[in-house]
Amino acid sequence: MKYDTVIRKGSVVDGSGAAIFTADIALAEGRIQRIAEPGSISEPAREIIEAEGLHLAPGFIDVHTHDDLEVIHKPQVPAKISQGVTTVIVGNCGISASPVTLNSDPPDPLNLLGDRARFTYPQFSDYARAVQESRPNVNVAALVGHTSLRNNHMDDLQRTASKSELAAMRAQLREALQQGAIGLSSGLAYGSAKCADTAEVLEMVAELAAQGGVYTTHLRTEFDRILDAIDEALLTAREHRVPLIVSHLKCAGRGNWGRSGEVLGALENAVQHQKVACDCYPYTASSSTLDLSQVADDIDIFITWSEPFPEQGGRPLAEIAREWNLSCYEAAKKLQPAGAVYHCMSDEDVKNILRHPLTMVGSDGLPNDPHPHPRLWGAFPRVLAQYGRELGLFDLPQAVHKMTGLSATNFGLANRGFIREGYSADLVLFDYAGLESLASYSEPQRAARGISRVWVNGVCAYSDGVVLDSRSGAFLFRG
Repeated sequence: MKYDTVIRKGSVVDGSGAAIFTADIALAEGRIQRIAEPGSISEPAREIIEAEGLHLAPGFIDVHTHDDLEVIHKPQVPAKISQGVTTVIVGNCGISASPVTLNSDPPDPLNLLGDRARFTYPQFSDYARAVQESRPNVNVAALVGHTSLRNNHMDDLQRTASKSELAAMRAQLREALQQGAIGLSSGLAYGSAKCADTAEVLEMVAELAAQGGVYTTHLRTEFDRILDAIDEALLTAREHRVPLIVSHLKCAGRGNWGRSGEVLGALENAVQHQKVACDCYPYTASSSTLDLSQVADDIDIFITWSEPFPEQGGRPLAEIAREWNLSCYEAAKKLQPAGAVYHCMSDEDVKNILRHPLTMVGSDGLPNDPHPHPRLWGAFPRVLAQYGRELGLFDLPQAVHKMTGLSATNFGLANRGFIREGYSADLVLFDYAGLESLASYSEPQRAARGISRVWVNGVCAYSDGVVLDSRSGAFLFRG
């Protein structure tokens, strides 16, 4: 057999958490065809990569993204492919690009994905087709957003859904799951979904029990009542025996710092009885739309965009408030609708959550932000370089497992997340010693250093700092 690519003498981190080993890996027809002792592959190959001194891992899976429309309108997806991400899961936090029908501007936080003109996918199948036609550089798996469904069937989002509205929402979710959606997400902390009571969410999750799929949730709160919010999420999933994934787990707000042990303990207790996981990004700042309830004098807030005052994007809220001779709260109100970065977490809590065996890695990056949080471009190299290599939170096999095998298993992504014969050839080759996340709060759109090559379904999509137009990503349908 003639191979497309043979990668020689790489140090293989296979995604399972097992020890690193040296091997030659042969790729053909989009798959890993052979894993062999160094020097034992004699068949011809179109390309031979000498990888001695470098590490080879499964392509990273970004389990928490808002790349729904980015993969269609900017299919090279440089922010992701440059850090070794080969698969993105979209539709998080209750907001998805499909199925969506808008009669006016998208409500907050659906506007994080773009303006009204970009929402052209009334059925999930329309979105899947658009991704396939755009042929992005990364694979795409999609959740359906609870807020998106509410938007489609409710004339007022400031209440819980009626019986007839719930029936329509369930029917649309059922159709999307049958068309390949991998599950349902909710964002109960946001104004457009916070009035949904637990009974409403239970009704929606019941559809997952019938059709299959995971339930991911941006908790009702990540502040002082976080344990109550976790209890609600656990109950909702447990009632219907549906796998639960808690999105971007954190202890937000200074009054909540130091509680990560309690929070993780709640998940540890639950995992004895139900399927539970969480994701985390490796930063002490969050980012979303500008929420007045999060404006506090004891945390730094950075404005990423403002619709009425676009010139204020990229500036601290406190600085804007001083110029306007207003309180931070009054200035924030004047800036809305807007986006913000909130420096609201303690480093120790982030470390505790990130190192936990239940935790996967997700960037939660916002590609539509003109001045995005650095997690968009730097989350995965930062986990490996800062939290793994420098701080020693975990060894390299465990760090890679959190980005690959664990993620593929929790989200049901078949034949991905591991370096195994017959698996899809999603791979990243990197210099572990020289790996560095260069994205910062002041310069957030910088590619990482140390990523050598990235393959998506066997085709090289990134090589030595250059994003290639490989366009070999696939839409990953559930099952």
